[in-house]
Amino acid sequence: MVSSQSKQKSSRWKKASTSLSLILLGGGMALGGNYLVNNSEILANTPERGILKQQTAISDDTLAFVPQNFVTNVVNQVGATVVRINASRTVETRLPEAFNDPFFRRFFGSQIPNIPNKQVQRGTGSGFILSSDGLILTNAHVVDGADRVTVTLKDGRTLEGTVMGEDKMTDIAVVKIDSESLPTVTFADSDALQIGEWAIAIGNPLGLDNTVTTGIISATNRNSSQIGVGDKRIDFIQTDAAINPGNSGGPLLNAKGEVIGINTAIIKNAQGLGFAIPINTARNIAEQLIAKGRVDHSFLGIRMVSLTPEIKQQLQDRQNINLQTETGVLIVEVVPNSPAARAGLRGGDVVKAIANQEVTTADQIQKIVEKTPPGEKLSLELLRDNRTVEVTVEVGILPV
Repeated sequence: MVSSQSKQKSSRWKKASTSLSLILLGGGMALGGNYLVNNSEILANTPERGILKQQTAISDDTLAFVPQNFVTNVVNQVGATVVRINASRTVETRLPEAFNDPFFRRFFGSQIPNIPNKQVQRGTGSGFILSSDGLILTNAHVVDGADRVTVTLKDGRTLEGTVMGEDKMTDIAVVKIDSESLPTVTFADSDALQIGEWAIAIGNPLGLDNTVTTGIISATNRNSSQIGVGDKRIDFIQTDAAINPGNSGGPLLNAKGEVIGINTAIIKNAQGLGFAIPINTARNIAEQLIAKGRVDHSFLGIRMVSLTPEIKQQLQDRQNINLQTETGVLIVEVVPNSPAARAGLRGGDVVKAIANQEVTTADQIQKIVEKTPPGEKLSLELLRDNRTVEVTVEVGILPV
């Protein structure tokens, strides 16, 4: 008879051997599976080859029809409407007066560089097609002063372009090419933009055609002074989509492929900060450029600054002026012979309201004036010598 102790030992050995067999079997399956997957000859000789081949084919077909992401869809939809614009301009070369001095040339003539009187400057930017007959929207600085403009389409064709008009105040220009049946963009309502929306930029940065970058809308209504271009009458869309030299004039798009702005500005040494002109503004300017080749900007003729505690303190310390108000817009200077001068506005006046709207910043006044057509009148409520004064100004046209 086998003792109880012997039976227990035998049972433990059986369990151990069974576990070991399972481990080895599992390892063999893993190794064998890896070997089978990587050995085409064995697969070719298996009776299931036909099934495997069929499954592979179905898998490949499925992958081929997987929907692309929204950026790819936008690029496929809009890419053909984006163009490269090459502009060249001839400029005079101004040599230092000393180079023309006979005495100087007598002693250093051989060392004076032979610089031609004129040089040709070339630049590259982007644009996008507004109409099927060849109207293209871009930045004014892309074509400013150009003797020759050429437009290269995505299909490789290069056509001569004519500048129909440019507006430096908003940095908008329209170029016309002689072509038909061109693809065109669609527009979104840039006034309805929300911070955090997707933003897609397409253009030709640094000469690299059809470059696509993505990001979000980082901010809206950035005024020109905030980004260092105080001479522009415009608010900007801020985005973190990469914008580089050469992107200027290209479209900024939403997730549907609709144009929301024109890429136009970058801040030197900044990263993740790009700016675009809202498309609603750009379309309004473009319509005027197409119709009459220019834009008539409204004009009062004042230099102004938003009133702050710091400004008040400076006036008191430097000019002994004590303003009895905490808010408003201080008129620093009135342009001679301007609408403001004819209406009797003075330096030192504080604008409290314009067109029955209270104002606290210079930017608010600028926007109201810009929206008022030349020839119409604006009422201003001023604080002058700590007294309230009402003045009416007839809006003029900004001199070019």
